[in-house]
Amino acid sequence: MIGSISGQIKAKAARLDPSNYGRSDTSAVGRWFWEIDKVLLLLLAVLIGMGLIAVAAASPAAGERYSGGSVRFSELHYFYRQIVWIGVGVPVMIAISMMSRERAKRMSLVGAAIFFTLLIFVPILGPEVNGATRWIDIGIGQLQPSEFLKPFFVVSMAWLLSLREQDKSLPIFPLSAVLVGAVAVLLMKQPDFGSTIIFASVWIAMLALAGVSLRVLGILAAAAVVGVILAYFFYPVATVRIDGFLFGEGDNFQVENAMRTLTAGGLFGMGPGAGTRKFGLPEPHTDYIFSVIGEEFGLIACLAIACLYLTIVARVLIKLLDEDNSFALLAAAGLVIEFGLQALINMMVNVQLAPSKGMTLPFISYGGSSMLALSIGMGLLLAFTRRNPYLTRSPYVVKWSGEQTA
Repeated sequence: MIGSISGQIKAKAARLDPSNYGRSDTSAVGRWFWEIDKVLLLLLAVLIGMGLIAVAAASPAAGERYSGGSVRFSELHYFYRQIVWIGVGVPVMIAISMMSRERAKRMSLVGAAIFFTLLIFVPILGPEVNGATRWIDIGIGQLQPSEFLKPFFVVSMAWLLSLREQDKSLPIFPLSAVLVGAVAVLLMKQPDFGSTIIFASVWIAMLALAGVSLRVLGILAAAAVVGVILAYFFYPVATVRIDGFLFGEGDNFQVENAMRTLTAGGLFGMGPGAGTRKFGLPEPHTDYIFSVIGEEFGLIACLAIACLYLTIVARVLIKLLDEDNSFALLAAAGLVIEFGLQALINMMVNVQLAPSKGMTLPFISYGGSSMLALSIGMGLLLAFTRRNPYLTRSPYVVKWSGEQTA
């Protein structure tokens, strides 16, 4: 009896041992293990781990600000909640990364339709928080449709732009412009100027990768400049933030205090839990968590995080240099550009190089919607960058995860 149980345990352990996933293993887990970009997966794991440490450092300040004197709020309230969100988000990321490209594309098209529809209803159903209406209350929490729309929008746009290869006469570029414009209008109503910039910038980058002429890109660049100028004169949110950033007018407490907090720790920081300026920061666990990292762990830690984001973006873009599937190239490049751009904007706000945007730092900031949406996006990225390292790439036929493309 004991021998039988021992044999069953050894058999299960053998199935779970990564060394047993040989090149001939055709199971879903076996194919995933050999095809996944393990370096990219490791970089994302390191980033999530750093984020958990950062939320632990910011949690006491956030708890004091938002507890309202409630005894239910412990110093690590947001840290414990972030552990829960990571526990949900990471399995979602792994599950999506195991999908085939075709299945990931179909899921993204459906997801884009669902969250675009929810985005329409945000002004009607959503509660106002700090002057913005960006969330929908779903009972157990608040859902931010724009965060979930980002990865699905990128993949859907990649699919749309890739259709031009099949039929040059299709009005793909004008249609994509209409879709981006519709999303931008809905976001500006919330208002969410930062996300509007990300959607538009990623779209332009994908157009460049899709082969749009330099003349068209120049026109779009000029239109973007004109759009910002018009927003300054006719969009009050943009007016206030640009005036504050350029001329120091209005309430600049947030960005100025963030910069003072970030530099308070010097090169090596004041030490975990030793920061004091973070208690005066608005949103220390979300928008301004980069400043908390600077105070407690130093500018060296901030530089390390910035380099980590850069490494992730560079890793994906370099890997795509020999990608021959236009849809996969556009989808993966768009996802990593959107990821890197969001990180760049957040860090620029914290160092007073950009006006306040109300944007989280990917996988570092606290947030349920943010963590789940980013996990979906990175799961899709891992799915589109999967590659069997033991197959020789041919200019005629390349085999991907059981799929065959000419």
